[in-house]
Amino acid sequence: MPKGYWIGRVDVSDVESYKPYMANNPAIFAKFGGRFIVRGGKFENPEGSARSRNVVIEFPDYAAALACYNSAEYQANIKIRQPHSVADIVIIEGADGA
Repeated sequence: MPKGYWIGRVDVSDVESYKPYMANNPAIFAKFGGRFIVRGGKFENPEGSARSRNVVIEFPDYAAALACYNSAEYQANIKIRQPHSVADIVIIEGADGA
């Protein structure tokens, strides 16, 4: 069964107010088997538009990735993030096999 992923691109306007959102995420993601693959770091953007921060989170499967996003815990945490950032989030199923 293919894994599920969140691909997030974020611009943060108020880093201090964004910190509680970041602090809450590891416990929420762990509940659904999620783990960070990419969390910030250097990047190039040779085509298209970019945001200042990139994140990739891996989940055991697509259903778990969707369940995490739709969970009451994450929906409450979004309300902490939204006033202080702009985000694009894609939830996607990974490739299965060769």
